[in-house]
Amino acid sequence: MPVTAVVGGQWGDEGKGKIVDTLAADADLVIRYNGGGNAGHTVVLDRGTFRLHLVPSGIFHPGVLCLIGPGVVVNPDRLLEELDALRARGIDTSGLRLADRAHLVFPHHLEQDALEEEARGAAAHGTTRQGIWPAYADKAARMGIRVADLFEPQALEGAIRHLAARKGAVFRALYGRTLDADELLARCEAWREALAPYVVDALPLVSEALRRDARIILEGHLGVMRDLDWGVYPYVTSSTCLPAGAGGGAGMPAGAITRVVGVVKAYTTAVGAGPLPTELHDETAARLRAAGHEFGTLTGRPRRCGWFDAVAVRYAAQVAGFTELAVMKVDVLGGFDPVRVCVAYRDGERVLQTVPHHAALARVQPVYEDLPGWPPTGPVEHEEALPAAARAFLDRVEALVGVPVTLVGTGQARSALLVRRAASRAGGRARQGVSRRA
Repeated sequence: MPVTAVVGGQWGDEGKGKIVDTLAADADLVIRYNGGGNAGHTVVLDRGTFRLHLVPSGIFHPGVLCLIGPGVVVNPDRLLEELDALRARGIDTSGLRLADRAHLVFPHHLEQDALEEEARGAAAHGTTRQGIWPAYADKAARMGIRVADLFEPQALEGAIRHLAARKGAVFRALYGRTLDADELLARCEAWREALAPYVVDALPLVSEALRRDARIILEGHLGVMRDLDWGVYPYVTSSTCLPAGAGGGAGMPAGAITRVVGVVKAYTTAVGAGPLPTELHDETAARLRAAGHEFGTLTGRPRRCGWFDAVAVRYAAQVAGFTELAVMKVDVLGGFDPVRVCVAYRDGERVLQTVPHHAALARVQPVYEDLPGWPPTGPVEHEEALPAAARAFLDRVEALVGVPVTLVGTGQARSALLVRRAASRAGGRARQGVSRRA
């Protein structure tokens, strides 16, 4: 069976959680490989709506192991809170595993994130203030504390006291704050006891799964346009969002990944600052936001909305190597006429077919192609039930991006996800791993 990576093809919030939940019905192992508690993956079940930030979206399927990989930075308080909330609603969390090499997010990381955002003033990046970049910065500076360190008390104390001295000096100089080593050690002791049932060495687990040809899904967070290297820098996250980085973040060879599902919305959204070429500021944006419930899963902030940007999605497909596309929220476009698609950027006299660096991207104007709209539709489970204009829209997206559209989201419910007959052009991959099992 292939290893499937589910990757965001825009600025995040594309619907990856729903795709992972659907594919996980036939999976053995689901792995979060990057990011941290800044993710916001929404899964709608018969029993209600669930919003996940650290726990992999396969958790709703009994018998599926869910691994938080070594490439993730983990806030134990948020993770434990999330697990408690799931159990309170009847979800079995015994399948969760936490890689011992994952780095920890401490309260001072959240504090530093917030203080730096405030210091930037009008130039703030719009982070979620979950301490993600400070935790990754400490990891790169070799001052990070990993899950495994919690279980080595003597070494942990030395590392914490070194951290408190070095990082504390930075905090005093920049923010007039201090770090208390004893307080950090007490917190680590509480975390050690609470996390112990979940902690594993990820490599033997993942290697054995690969050896026995298990069905594995890699769950990405955010999207290619937020990738540290290929996103709209500096308005990016602090880890790679690409499947190329999933190997290290999950604990497997990169060559093991044979299927990459790029997840996109039928329009464009983003939270936070930075260029967004197709962003709208009129009634159309308000209609998209209302119809699509476009408010941040974590922050509650209204998302910036615009038309589908085929230039950005094609760029993402080229960088990430999408083998197929899942186009979500096609139902939201019902009632819009025309439906616009950005097919190029204009920068003065130049017409661009790819995404330039952020300063140039901030200047560009979108070049639109107008497509016929279609009437509002409810959730649809079969392609034949889609209006002809909606099918034509999907065909045009496929042609512009150069990747087969195999999965189409037409509503919030699990069942509102259809497999296109045209998926045969993708070697039938879409049907593999798509189940209607509850």
